[in-house]
Amino acid sequence: MSDKNPTEADLNALDITDAEAGIINSIAQPLVPGAAPDADDDLVQIDGTTDGVVFITINRPAKKNAFDAAVIAALHEAFETLHGADNVRLVFLRGAGGTFCAGADISWMRDAVEWSESDNRDDAMGLAKMLKALHDIPALTVALVEGAAMGGGAGIVAACDMAVAVEGARFAFSEVKLGLIPATIAPYVIDAIGSRRARQLFLTANIFDADYAAHAGLIDMVLPEGSIDEFISMLTDSLTMNAPGAMGDAKRLVNDIAGKRIDHGLMEDTARRIARARVSSEGQEGVRAFLEKRSPNWAE
Repeated sequence: MSDKNPTEADLNALDITDAEAGIINSIAQPLVPGAAPDADDDLVQIDGTTDGVVFITINRPAKKNAFDAAVIAALHEAFETLHGADNVRLVFLRGAGGTFCAGADISWMRDAVEWSESDNRDDAMGLAKMLKALHDIPALTVALVEGAAMGGGAGIVAACDMAVAVEGARFAFSEVKLGLIPATIAPYVIDAIGSRRARQLFLTANIFDADYAAHAGLIDMVLPEGSIDEFISMLTDSLTMNAPGAMGDAKRLVNDIAGKRIDHGLMEDTARRIARARVSSEGQEGVRAFLEKRSPNWAE
């Protein structure tokens, strides 16, 4: 791990006006049916394919995709939209312009210094709700990290089901260097890397590289430079045989039973879940397709 302190240039880019941002940012209309009307297409782009893959891009490259209240709201709306997207299997989350997310926007942080504790609590709840909406997407969520994922950006990585990073990517939980704590992201980071590792990274606030992120469990794989598209194709192809509804149910299963004591009540719950799956339309189709040596209808 590097012990280099992050500079302001590391964490953010120079401030730009809203007018300049409007010129820089391209607008992409969401391809997911029923996209939330309040989502800001300037800040977050949503693109979908016919085979159930969605790409969500934080589109603020001039600010190294640092987030403020508007970006958080746009992400929240995008994630909420995907809660009802029944045929989506896979959601990729990335940042535009070669940086995943530099964390909190400096101008936003400057404003927050003048807010009351109550105002700051309300503001922090926006971030907490966005992370929970990401965590609760039924599909497999995958963070594609390029450049850097700092502070809350690394928290977004932790809230995904899976994460990969390109060689050279950097990470940090640097909040204590500002006299702050990584509070809203903590549940997801601790779930991803464990409490002991979280204490080390939160308290040292050191910058660490992709190899260490993989060692710690924050990401699952380090990719060679230029191989993200190949990884996307590989993972997309590997999921074509998976039933979208069953994937969502399997994810809820993990979320619901993780950490619970194995007792009669838990056994009853899991038995009910598999019984329900067996008589569901997907369960019936999947088993019949297997017995008949054909592809299930969702893979056609």
